[in-house]
Amino acid sequence: MTSLVSYDDSDSETDVWKAEISDGSNQGRNLDCSTTFHTKHFSSDNVNMEMPHKQKSVKNIGDVCPGSINEDLKPCPVTYSSKVGLGTCSGPASTYLCYKSQGRSLDALSKSVTVGANVQKRVHEDNVFPAMGIKPYIPKRLRQEQPSVLKDSTKDGENQKQFPDSTIKLDTAGEHLSTMTSRVSDIIKPYLEAKCRTTEIPRSLMFQMCEHQGPVNKVQWCPVQQYSHMLLSASMDKSFKVWDAVDTGSCLKTYLCHSGAVRDVQWSSCGRMVLSGGFDSMLHLTDIETGKQLFSSENEFKISTLKFHPIDRNVFVCGGFSPSIRAWDIRDCKVVKVYKAAVQQTLDILFLPEGKEFLSSTDSVSRDSADRTIIAWDFQTTARISNQIFHERYTCPCLTLHPKDSTFVAQTNGNYMALFSTQRPYKINKNKRYEEHKVEGFAVGCEFSPDGTLLATGSSEGRVFLYNYNTSRVVRNFPAHNQACVSVTFHPVLPSLFATSDWGGEIKIWQ
Repeated sequence: MTSLVSYDDSDSETDVWKAEISDGSNQGRNLDCSTTFHTKHFSSDNVNMEMPHKQKSVKNIGDVCPGSINEDLKPCPVTYSSKVGLGTCSGPASTYLCYKSQGRSLDALSKSVTVGANVQKRVHEDNVFPAMGIKPYIPKRLRQEQPSVLKDSTKDGENQKQFPDSTIKLDTAGEHLSTMTSRVSDIIKPYLEAKCRTTEIPRSLMFQMCEHQGPVNKVQWCPVQQYSHMLLSASMDKSFKVWDAVDTGSCLKTYLCHSGAVRDVQWSSCGRMVLSGGFDSMLHLTDIETGKQLFSSENEFKISTLKFHPIDRNVFVCGGFSPSIRAWDIRDCKVVKVYKAAVQQTLDILFLPEGKEFLSSTDSVSRDSADRTIIAWDFQTTARISNQIFHERYTCPCLTLHPKDSTFVAQTNGNYMALFSTQRPYKINKNKRYEEHKVEGFAVGCEFSPDGTLLATGSSEGRVFLYNYNTSRVVRNFPAHNQACVSVTFHPVLPSLFATSDWGGEIKIWQ
């Protein structure tokens, strides 16, 4: 197809057509084509009814050359001038494309070809760059013969296209991290390569930290072993803190993003973000380096417990002062699933291995049995698997999973801990019961040691109890705090390090 654009150094359109018509082989075809051009008028009726695609072309050209098209889209006579300058459209609007606004030189937009007998023409070469993020089409022949050209031509498009990552990235200018997550403690280094760690019973007080002004609801070590010198704490004083609880016992940073008591906090799997929720009904995912909220949303109820999904780290579930439990997706900042039950409050949530099912403990008890005290849920379908797991009239403020066996423990307000199977129908082990400590209405936490040999719990009297998992006997108990000890946690790497917190705002590290 010949070009409709001519230049000073080339023949006119009329001369070229005469040369083509004089050729006997192409005479009929060129006559038909010219006849079509002269009889087809570009009008508004043709745009709307017969050729709807022409209307889109007019609109696009109007965006490029708004001065070349009549606003009323009046019929335009089909005439071809001998010269058409770049940037003007004297013929039909659907036939011409103005490249003046593209800012490209004439040499880049045209090339010389020979048409007919000794007739020099320049035809348009569509070399306009594609839209941002869209790869240009390259013929199969060029892809096979010139793979290097393909690589160079698509390099810019690949760099411009942004794919959503499976995890949220931090804003680390210059790939620089502060000393919070770039330093490995000298005390932890010798234990990082150890394959087998046997938990030892702590004997002495190492650090005592008293900077919180309210009860400390929870303490948790960073799950990343290299950064496990950091300890996270949530308090009723509307703050949560990150501590260096291995080397110095000092507070590294305080976060004040909540307007109410912070009830629960959770480390992210990468150890650089903290998910927090509290009585202000707000959810925050905070970058511990910068203190910036990477995710913030208001929940419909006060939050008492949070848990990340063990497989999909972008999803977490939250429960609180509501009959429903909600699953959130951080990437979309939306609620993706809702689990409804006839309860008033969710006390704790525990994911079972592989994350297909999870358990929730509630404050719902009946007269004769604790119906719906512990409920098993199917994570994907939101269906209740079982609500007849625990049949005693006590609520369970804490649930914890054994690191090796298919069992979990429920802390009860009956001053004992009950052992259950993680396999359906989640039967209780009546031969093992961990008792002697007192709970008495406090949300006392419990946790297994990393090797699974010890089970630790606080008590309303401020004491710490360590039980042998297999025999359910008390190995050691000692006075740790003056007020109720509500949170206990073992260090993931160091075999004898142990952290506790109490209702008076005090945190202690034991060794």
